[in-house]
Amino acid sequence: MKQLVKKIRDRYGYAWTVLQGLVKTDFKLRYQGSFLGIAWSVLKPLMMFCVMYVVFGKFLRMSDGTSTYPVVLLLGISSWQFVTESTNVGLRSVVDRGDLLRKIHFPNYIVVVSATVGALISYAINLVVVLIFAIIARVHFTWRVVLLPLSIIELYAMTLAVTLLMATMYVYFRDIAHIWDVLQQLIFYGMPIIYPLTYVTNRGGLLADIARLELINPFAQAIQDIRHNFIAPETQPTVWNQFNNWGIRLLPIALTVVLLWLGVALFRRNSRKFAEVM
Repeated sequence: MKQLVKKIRDRYGYAWTVLQGLVKTDFKLRYQGSFLGIAWSVLKPLMMFCVMYVVFGKFLRMSDGTSTYPVVLLLGISSWQFVTESTNVGLRSVVDRGDLLRKIHFPNYIVVVSATVGALISYAINLVVVLIFAIIARVHFTWRVVLLPLSIIELYAMTLAVTLLMATMYVYFRDIAHIWDVLQQLIFYGMPIIYPLTYVTNRGGLLADIARLELINPFAQAIQDIRHNFIAPETQPTVWNQFNNWGIRLLPIALTVVLLWLGVALFRRNSRKFAEVM
Protein backbone atom coordinates (compact mmCIF):
# COMPACT_ATOMS: atom_id res chain seq x y z
CA MET A 1 0.00 0.00 0.00
CA LYS A 2 2.83 2.38 0.86
CA GLN A 3 4.52 1.64 -2.44
CA LEU A 4 1.28 2.39 -4.32
CA VAL A 5 0.83 5.70 -2.47
CA LYS A 6 4.47 6.63 -3.16
CA LYS A 7 4.07 5.75 -6.85
CA ILE A 8 0.95 7.91 -7.17
CA ARG A 9 2.63 10.78 -5.29
CA ASP A 10 5.72 10.61 -7.47
CA ARG A 11 3.72 10.46 -10.68
CA TYR A 12 1.33 13.29 -9.97
CA GLY A 13 3.90 15.31 -8.04
CA TYR A 14 6.12 15.32 -11.13
CA ALA A 15 3.17 16.24 -13.35
CA TRP A 16 2.29 19.12 -11.01
CA THR A 17 5.87 20.40 -11.09
CA VAL A 18 5.92 20.31 -14.90
CA LEU A 19 2.55 22.08 -15.03
CA GLN A 20 3.77 24.86 -12.75
CA GLY A 21 6.88 25.34 -14.87
CA LEU A 22 4.95 25.50 -18.14
CA VAL A 23 2.38 27.94 -16.75
CA LYS A 24 5.10 30.29 -15.48
CA THR A 25 7.02 30.08 -18.76
CA ASP A 26 3.93 30.63 -20.92
CA PHE A 27 2.79 33.56 -18.82
CA LYS A 28 6.20 35.26 -19.06
CA LEU A 29 6.58 34.63 -22.80
CA ARG A 30 3.07 35.88 -23.52
CA TYR A 31 4.02 39.46 -22.68
CA GLN A 32 7.76 39.30 -23.36
CA GLY A 33 8.99 42.32 -25.31
CA SER A 34 5.77 44.21 -24.61
CA PHE A 35 6.08 47.67 -23.06
CA LEU A 36 2.91 47.27 -20.97
CA GLY A 37 3.50 43.60 -20.22
CA ILE A 38 0.88 41.90 -18.04
CA ALA A 39 -1.31 45.02 -18.20
CA TRP A 40 -2.46 43.82 -21.63
CA SER A 41 -4.43 41.02 -19.93
CA VAL A 42 -6.64 43.77 -18.53
CA LEU A 43 -6.44 46.32 -21.35
CA LYS A 44 -7.61 43.94 -24.11
CA PRO A 45 -11.04 43.18 -22.63
CA LEU A 46 -11.36 46.81 -21.48
CA MET A 47 -10.77 48.15 -24.98
CA MET A 48 -13.19 45.61 -26.46
CA PHE A 49 -15.71 46.59 -23.78
CA CYS A 50 -15.42 50.28 -24.74
CA VAL A 51 -16.04 49.53 -28.42
CA MET A 52 -18.97 47.19 -27.74
CA TYR A 53 -20.54 49.53 -25.20
CA VAL A 54 -20.41 52.52 -27.54
CA VAL A 55 -21.71 50.58 -30.55
CA PHE A 56 -24.35 48.36 -28.93
CA GLY A 57 -25.13 50.25 -25.74
CA LYS A 58 -25.17 53.83 -27.03
CA PHE A 59 -25.85 53.72 -30.77
CA LEU A 60 -28.04 50.60 -31.02
CA ARG A 61 -29.56 51.10 -27.55
CA MET A 62 -29.13 47.44 -26.57
CA SER A 63 -29.30 47.72 -22.79
CA ASP A 64 -31.32 46.23 -19.95
CA GLY A 65 -32.00 49.76 -18.71
CA THR A 66 -30.09 49.39 -15.43
CA SER A 67 -27.01 51.15 -14.10
CA THR A 68 -25.25 47.79 -13.72
CA TYR A 69 -25.37 46.97 -17.45
CA PRO A 70 -21.86 48.31 -18.24
CA VAL A 71 -20.39 46.10 -15.49
CA VAL A 72 -22.43 43.13 -16.72
CA LEU A 73 -21.14 43.75 -20.25
CA LEU A 74 -17.53 43.97 -19.04
CA LEU A 75 -17.92 40.73 -17.09
CA GLY A 76 -19.35 38.93 -20.12
CA ILE A 77 -16.56 40.13 -22.41
CA SER A 78 -13.89 39.17 -19.85
CA SER A 79 -15.42 35.70 -19.50
CA TRP A 80 -15.49 35.15 -23.27
CA GLN A 81 -11.94 36.51 -23.52
CA PHE A 82 -10.89 33.68 -21.20
CA VAL A 83 -12.53 31.13 -23.49
CA THR A 84 -10.94 32.47 -26.67
CA GLU A 85 -7.50 32.87 -25.11
CA SER A 86 -7.59 29.31 -23.73
CA THR A 87 -8.73 27.71 -26.95
CA ASN A 88 -6.57 29.74 -29.34
CA VAL A 89 -3.40 28.99 -27.40
CA GLY A 90 -4.44 25.52 -26.27
CA LEU A 91 -5.33 24.08 -29.66
CA ARG A 92 -1.75 24.77 -30.86
CA SER A 93 -0.07 23.74 -27.61
CA VAL A 94 0.76 20.13 -28.54
CA VAL A 95 2.28 21.13 -31.88
CA ASP A 96 4.11 24.14 -30.41
CA ARG A 97 5.54 21.96 -27.63
CA GLY A 98 6.39 19.09 -29.98
CA ASP A 99 10.15 19.30 -29.41
CA LEU A 100 9.67 19.32 -25.64
CA LEU A 101 7.33 16.31 -25.76
CA ARG A 102 9.91 14.31 -27.71
CA LYS A 103 12.76 15.13 -25.33
CA ILE A 104 11.09 14.92 -21.92
CA HIS A 105 8.64 12.25 -20.83
CA PHE A 106 5.56 13.66 -19.13
CA PRO A 107 1.79 13.41 -19.75
CA ASN A 108 0.93 15.25 -22.97
CA TYR A 109 -2.28 16.69 -21.56
CA ILE A 110 -0.23 18.98 -19.30
CA VAL A 111 0.68 21.28 -22.21
CA VAL A 112 -3.02 21.80 -22.95
CA VAL A 113 -3.93 22.31 -19.29
CA SER A 114 -1.08 24.81 -18.86
CA ALA A 115 -2.52 26.94 -21.68
CA THR A 116 -5.94 27.03 -20.03
CA VAL A 117 -4.50 27.70 -16.58
CA GLY A 118 -2.47 30.61 -17.95
CA ALA A 119 -5.66 32.09 -19.40
CA LEU A 120 -7.40 31.42 -16.07
CA ILE A 121 -4.82 33.56 -14.27
CA SER A 122 -5.53 36.44 -16.67
CA TYR A 123 -9.25 35.89 -16.08
CA ALA A 124 -8.75 36.12 -12.32
CA ILE A 125 -6.99 39.48 -12.81
CA ASN A 126 -9.91 40.66 -14.96
CA LEU A 127 -12.40 39.62 -12.28
CA VAL A 128 -10.60 41.86 -9.80
CA VAL A 129 -10.99 44.75 -12.28
CA VAL A 130 -14.69 43.90 -12.70
CA LEU A 131 -15.06 43.89 -8.91
CA ILE A 132 -13.55 47.40 -8.70
CA PHE A 133 -15.95 48.68 -11.38
CA ALA A 134 -18.84 46.96 -9.60
CA ILE A 135 -18.00 48.71 -6.34
CA ILE A 136 -17.76 52.06 -8.15
CA ALA A 137 -21.15 51.38 -9.79
CA ARG A 138 -22.56 50.54 -6.33
CA VAL A 139 -23.61 47.04 -7.26
CA HIS A 140 -25.68 45.39 -4.54
CA PHE A 141 -23.98 42.05 -3.93
CA THR A 142 -26.07 39.14 -2.69
CA TRP A 143 -25.43 35.75 -1.08
CA ARG A 144 -25.24 34.26 -4.60
CA VAL A 145 -21.63 35.44 -4.80
CA VAL A 146 -20.71 32.22 -2.97
CA LEU A 147 -21.95 30.30 -6.05
CA LEU A 148 -19.53 32.16 -8.33
CA PRO A 149 -16.69 29.59 -8.04
CA LEU A 150 -19.05 26.82 -9.20
CA SER A 151 -20.01 28.82 -12.30
CA ILE A 152 -16.35 29.54 -13.08
CA ILE A 153 -15.48 25.85 -12.67
CA GLU A 154 -18.23 24.96 -15.12
CA LEU A 155 -16.95 27.52 -17.64
CA TYR A 156 -13.41 26.19 -17.23
CA ALA A 157 -14.55 22.57 -17.67
CA MET A 158 -16.36 23.41 -20.91
CA THR A 159 -13.39 25.42 -22.17
CA LEU A 160 -10.96 22.60 -21.34
CA ALA A 161 -13.22 20.09 -23.10
CA VAL A 162 -13.28 22.10 -26.33
CA THR A 163 -9.54 22.80 -26.11
CA LEU A 164 -8.67 19.11 -25.68
CA LEU A 165 -10.82 18.18 -28.67
CA MET A 166 -9.33 20.86 -30.92
CA ALA A 167 -5.74 20.27 -29.74
CA THR A 168 -6.13 16.62 -30.75
CA MET A 169 -7.58 17.45 -34.16
CA TYR A 170 -5.02 20.22 -34.78
CA VAL A 171 -2.18 17.68 -34.69
CA TYR A 172 -3.72 16.01 -37.75
CA PHE A 173 -5.55 18.92 -39.41
CA ARG A 174 -4.11 22.45 -39.20
CA ASP A 175 -7.32 23.79 -40.75
CA ILE A 176 -8.96 23.44 -37.32
CA ALA A 177 -7.41 26.77 -36.27
CA HIS A 178 -9.11 28.62 -39.14
CA ILE A 179 -12.41 26.82 -38.62
CA TRP A 180 -12.36 27.73 -34.93
CA ASP A 181 -11.69 31.39 -35.76
CA VAL A 182 -15.00 31.44 -37.62
CA LEU A 183 -16.91 29.32 -35.11
CA GLN A 184 -15.92 31.38 -32.11
CA GLN A 185 -17.24 34.51 -33.83
CA LEU A 186 -20.55 32.76 -34.53
CA ILE A 187 -20.78 31.52 -30.94
CA PHE A 188 -19.91 34.95 -29.56
CA TYR A 189 -22.58 36.82 -31.51
CA GLY A 190 -25.05 33.99 -30.95
CA MET A 191 -24.86 34.39 -27.17
CA PRO A 192 -26.27 37.20 -24.99
CA ILE A 193 -22.89 38.77 -24.23
CA ILE A 194 -22.88 42.10 -26.06
CA TYR A 195 -26.66 42.36 -25.90
CA PRO A 196 -28.90 41.55 -22.91
CA LEU A 197 -31.12 38.50 -23.35
CA THR A 198 -34.05 40.52 -22.00
CA TYR A 199 -33.70 42.77 -25.07
CA VAL A 200 -35.20 39.85 -27.04
CA THR A 201 -37.27 37.97 -24.45
CA ASN A 202 -39.24 41.06 -23.39
CA ARG A 203 -40.67 41.25 -26.89
CA GLY A 204 -42.43 37.93 -26.41
CA GLY A 205 -43.58 35.50 -29.07
CA LEU A 206 -41.62 32.86 -30.95
CA LEU A 207 -38.47 34.97 -31.09
CA ALA A 208 -38.36 35.14 -27.28
CA ASP A 209 -38.73 31.35 -27.01
CA ILE A 210 -35.87 30.85 -29.47
CA ALA A 211 -33.72 33.35 -27.54
CA ARG A 212 -34.21 31.40 -24.31
CA LEU A 213 -32.86 28.30 -26.03
CA GLU A 214 -29.50 30.11 -26.25
CA LEU A 215 -29.09 29.29 -22.56
CA ILE A 216 -28.78 25.60 -23.40
CA ASN A 217 -25.39 26.43 -24.88
CA PRO A 218 -23.01 25.54 -21.97
CA PHE A 219 -20.86 28.62 -22.66
CA ALA A 220 -23.87 30.95 -22.57
CA GLN A 221 -25.32 29.25 -19.51
CA ALA A 222 -22.05 29.44 -17.55
CA ILE A 223 -21.41 33.10 -18.45
CA GLN A 224 -24.99 34.08 -17.60
CA ASP A 225 -24.67 32.26 -14.26
CA ILE A 226 -21.43 34.13 -13.55
CA ARG A 227 -23.17 37.45 -14.26
CA HIS A 228 -26.24 36.43 -12.28
CA ASN A 229 -24.32 35.30 -9.20
CA PHE A 230 -21.67 38.04 -9.23
CA ILE A 231 -23.37 41.24 -10.38
CA ALA A 232 -27.07 41.26 -11.23
CA PRO A 233 -29.31 38.40 -10.02
CA GLU A 234 -32.42 40.54 -10.59
CA THR A 235 -31.81 41.29 -14.28
CA GLN A 236 -29.84 38.34 -15.66
CA PRO A 237 -31.93 35.47 -17.08
CA THR A 238 -30.40 32.03 -16.59
CA VAL A 239 -31.43 28.52 -17.46
CA TRP A 240 -32.52 28.15 -13.82
CA ASN A 241 -35.13 30.90 -13.89
CA GLN A 242 -36.22 30.63 -17.54
CA PHE A 243 -37.21 26.96 -17.58
CA ASN A 244 -39.26 24.92 -15.15
CA ASN A 245 -38.22 21.56 -16.60
CA TRP A 246 -35.24 20.13 -14.70
CA GLY A 247 -34.23 18.14 -17.75
CA ILE A 248 -33.66 21.37 -19.67
CA ARG A 249 -32.02 23.06 -16.68
CA LEU A 250 -29.44 20.31 -16.32
CA LEU A 251 -28.85 19.89 -20.06
CA PRO A 252 -25.94 22.42 -20.27
CA ILE A 253 -24.18 20.71 -17.36
CA ALA A 254 -24.75 17.29 -18.92
CA LEU A 255 -23.33 18.55 -22.24
CA THR A 256 -20.27 19.90 -20.42
CA VAL A 257 -19.64 16.56 -18.68
CA VAL A 258 -20.09 14.59 -21.90
CA LEU A 259 -17.82 16.89 -23.92
CA LEU A 260 -15.14 16.85 -21.21
CA TRP A 261 -15.23 13.05 -21.09
CA LEU A 262 -15.06 12.92 -24.89
CA GLY A 263 -12.18 15.41 -24.98
CA VAL A 264 -10.14 13.49 -22.40
CA ALA A 265 -10.86 10.13 -24.03
CA LEU A 266 -10.00 11.35 -27.55
CA PHE A 267 -6.83 13.08 -26.36
CA ARG A 268 -5.60 10.04 -24.40
CA ARG A 269 -6.37 7.71 -27.28
CA ASN A 270 -4.31 9.73 -29.73
CA SER A 271 -1.58 11.16 -27.46
CA ARG A 272 0.83 8.27 -28.07
CA LYS A 273 0.72 8.96 -31.80
CA PHE A 274 1.41 12.69 -31.54
CA ALA A 275 5.20 12.37 -31.75
CA GLU A 276 4.93 10.21 -34.88
CA VAL A 277 2.47 12.52 -36.63
CA MET A 278 4.41 15.69 -35.83
